[in-house]
Amino acid sequence: MVRELESVRFTTGAIRVDDQSHVVLPRIGRVKTHEPTTALLRRIQAGTARILSATVSREGGRWFISFTCEVERQPGCPRFPWRVVGVDAGVRHLAVLSTGEVWPNPRPLEKALQKVARSSRALARRQKGSRGWQKARRRLARLHARVRNIRQDALHKLTHHLATTYGVVVVEQLHVAGMVQNRRLARALADAAMAEIRRQLQYKCAWHGAVLVEAPRFYPSSKRCSRCGAIKPSLPLSQRVFRCEECGLVLDRDENAARNLAALAAAVAGSGPETENARGRDGRPAARQAIPEEAGNRHRRIAG
Repeated sequence: MVRELESVRFTTGAIRVDDQSHVVLPRIGRVKTHEPTTALLRRIQAGTARILSATVSREGGRWFISFTCEVERQPGCPRFPWRVVGVDAGVRHLAVLSTGEVWPNPRPLEKALQKVARSSRALARRQKGSRGWQKARRRLARLHARVRNIRQDALHKLTHHLATTYGVVVVEQLHVAGMVQNRRLARALADAAMAEIRRQLQYKCAWHGAVLVEAPRFYPSSKRCSRCGAIKPSLPLSQRVFRCEECGLVLDRDENAARNLAALAAAVAGSGPETENARGRDGRPAARQAIPEEAGNRHRRIAG
């Protein structure tokens, strides 16, 4: 992968938002921005934000400026603070919720593979350092930047919806670094960016007043029946429909896992004032781990 990224960070000097479409940087001066800076300007004028540093970067042939700010943020409240949702992240779908809602996976890398391969071959044919090589390199960098932007857009829309809608969000602690060791699934897993969903939820839940509950890594959410609690000894990835031999439940595999994750919220509900919002007594986001002892019972069968 070719990722053209150059950056410089400013921590001292004249760093400010001049108006709704201009910023001032040290040694560079006044620069017009493509997007309006209204939101940041209002916070600075109201005294609820302070700029600490600015970073100018170039990626995919485009220039970006990002500010590191100290912000006073009022605690928010989700639209339905009493609702609980389980989130099963995957490759086939970006996420399946316990409510039955399915978020499609855009699979940006898979859709752009032919263009990426063609651009990579064109880059390999050019003489390194030549004008043609630089042009081919920028073209390939723009393709990778577009793939990344499409993926990030889908992830941000999903996590924003979860943090602003539900009072309790339950996710799994996935060992993604170990999962990508499977060479047949590595590309699809990397394209889905499942670990990024949990990372974004950790700070967005704190922003919007939701509670993030993290299920144990070995919790059998896929093997457990969401109706009677019976646990299958094995469940291959090829079986996309969960069928329970104890109670006869027939349900989509991912939705069944999401329902089991939502049921974990009962383990932490009512445990104290920390469940009322997404911050604990120490002021840190309350990303909580539920029922660690369940991992040891993943082969136990429960009669229906």
